[in-house]
Amino acid sequence: MSASPSTLRAAPDGGLLAAAGILAALGLLMVYSSTAPLHLGRAIPPHFLRQLGAVALGVAVAGIAMRVPLAAWRRLARPLWLVSLLLLVVTLVAGVRVNGARRWLALGGFSFQPGELAKLATLLLMAAMLADRPHGRRSPRELLPVLAVAALPALLLLPQPDTGNAVLLLVLAGLLLFVAGTPLHLLVAPALLGAGALVGALVLRPYAWARLRGFWDPWATANAEGFQIVQSFVAFGRGGALGVGLGDGRQKLFYLPEAHTDFVLSVVAEELGLVGVALVLGAFAAVWLAGCRIAFRARDRFALLTAFAMTTLLAIPAALNAAVAMGLVPPKGLALPFLSYGRSSLLVCFAALGLLLGIGCREAAPKARRVARAEPRRSWRS
Repeated sequence: MSASPSTLRAAPDGGLLAAAGILAALGLLMVYSSTAPLHLGRAIPPHFLRQLGAVALGVAVAGIAMRVPLAAWRRLARPLWLVSLLLLVVTLVAGVRVNGARRWLALGGFSFQPGELAKLATLLLMAAMLADRPHGRRSPRELLPVLAVAALPALLLLPQPDTGNAVLLLVLAGLLLFVAGTPLHLLVAPALLGAGALVGALVLRPYAWARLRGFWDPWATANAEGFQIVQSFVAFGRGGALGVGLGDGRQKLFYLPEAHTDFVLSVVAEELGLVGVALVLGAFAAVWLAGCRIAFRARDRFALLTAFAMTTLLAIPAALNAAVAMGLVPPKGLALPFLSYGRSSLLVCFAALGLLLGIGCREAAPKARRVARAEPRRSWRS
């Protein structure tokens, strides 16, 4: 008797679960530590309580996402993408403005960021479209619909303005196209077009140029554009190998901007030192390896592409956020998955985690079959 589509044929990936659990638990500690100074009269910071509630809800979301059959996700891909587009349009018209950006929608006292949902929905729809052609996209005409699926939400993110997530979405889309077997010469023109659009956005926004100047020489502009990077450097320097102790960091005391969101890794570096940073980066490396292993074991092309897409959705933003905190790339306003304060990002991360776990539990092929399928997979890029 065959198993039902919702039946999990194997146990969830232990390494992936452990890595995600470590990151979520550490995120709760860091949100508590970094927001406590904002609420000195309260024993428990409200930010922590909201993050704790989001983690509890996220665990439920991951459980549901894991149980939903992949075929159902494939059918939901287009409606979910259309809903995310609609929400992005509504955000531009009636979104909540915070720090000069209109990126949030408020409903019934709960605010969320449609851009986070748009990233997941876009990658899911792209995986479905690319899976329809086992030998990849062979001509620019065939590639255009897939590119449009990624370009439309990115264009809606730019006016918010949310340049960081727009660029991130296009990077994730490009990686997915590459893994799907799209010839490199077909990706050159879209990459140049995207780079031109990014340069245009920088030219039209003086504050973006200021950030770039602060990145090139942060110490020369330590009291202006380079302030964030310099304060992050100070946090890393104070932390040393073992850190100053959980809760004893100074940089979060109104020196380091966005200490509980964009620069939460700097708080980890100061309070837990190199050991803490290594734990965070090691956990994300484990997520990457586990996700790639799940993708490699996938039974079909859609499962493979979806697993890879969800893996990049968790790992690539983490790498970029860490690069920003270490001064390797200009500040982009990207959350650190599972650690940064933010319910929208956290829920989408748990949904991606649930999708990955579900593919690993339900879509893994036996070893012998994987060996037999190795040659056809190589032919996708031929």
